[in-house]
Amino acid sequence: MSEAAPAPIAVVAHYNLLERLEPAGPGELFRARDTRLGRTVAVRLLPPDYAAEVGGRESLMERARALIALSHPNVTTVFDVGEQQERIYLVFEFLKGEPLRAEMAGRQMNVRRAVELAIQIADGVADAHASGYVHGGLSPDSIMVTAKGHAKIPAFELAARAGFEQSASGVRLRDYDAPEEAGGQRVDDRSDIYSVGAILYEMLTTRRPMHRGASAPSASNATVPSEVDAIVLKALSPNVASRYQSAATFVAELRTCAAILDQRERAFDEGEAAKGPGMNLGRVLALSAIILLGLGLLLAWMMR
Repeated sequence: MSEAAPAPIAVVAHYNLLERLEPAGPGELFRARDTRLGRTVAVRLLPPDYAAEVGGRESLMERARALIALSHPNVTTVFDVGEQQERIYLVFEFLKGEPLRAEMAGRQMNVRRAVELAIQIADGVADAHASGYVHGGLSPDSIMVTAKGHAKIPAFELAARAGFEQSASGVRLRDYDAPEEAGGQRVDDRSDIYSVGAILYEMLTTRRPMHRGASAPSASNATVPSEVDAIVLKALSPNVASRYQSAATFVAELRTCAAILDQRERAFDEGEAAKGPGMNLGRVLALSAIILLGLGLLLAWMMR
């Protein structure tokens, strides 16, 4: 006999709210059950006065609905948006995993793994940019890594520059802002590129880059090759015009670098495999020579 479903904390539309989660954004966040489709989802209830802070209810609802059109494997899917008792709610996929910060664990990550995560993050950002969104809230705390090891960007914050954030306080984590963003200046796609570069820099070095200009990651982590150094430093340039001018170009550079790293690793493995038997044969021959020499000396002694 199957166990009875747990009693919901509350009900929003056809979503049974089952468990309160750490919000990492405005309002309240819940694990919930979609009673129509029988799936687990996440529901965010925005504060009652939130819409007024960001330009009005209709404008907010329109922008929230636009997020449903975003579809990318590294972007959290938004399923639904609605309103109940003067509170706007958003429904999106429930992720099983942990924040990127947990995988980083305060240590220098494997270079290839760090580059792969940066590719996934930047690719999701590029897709959002193509739809007219600048994220503005990327950090190792806001990005999730699923149980299968894939990075997921929170879709809600992808609309930050379209009006979600504006004057509302405490919506996003500012530690990875680009220099111009931290200074209150105009931001664009290149500000997100800086944020991805800052996350990659920390994955490689355990430190956050300085706004005035970062040292090469290899200065702190000798395993970082020059190709990765060059990409990270370009993404982190304090001068906006010196950065990658599009996330798509940034992703292409990262993928090329990943291919180089993979080819280098294959060549190393093949070299070790080819070198191994030769080294073993040499050792056998050397040992045989020593044994024969010893036998020869013994035979000569006996004959004398």
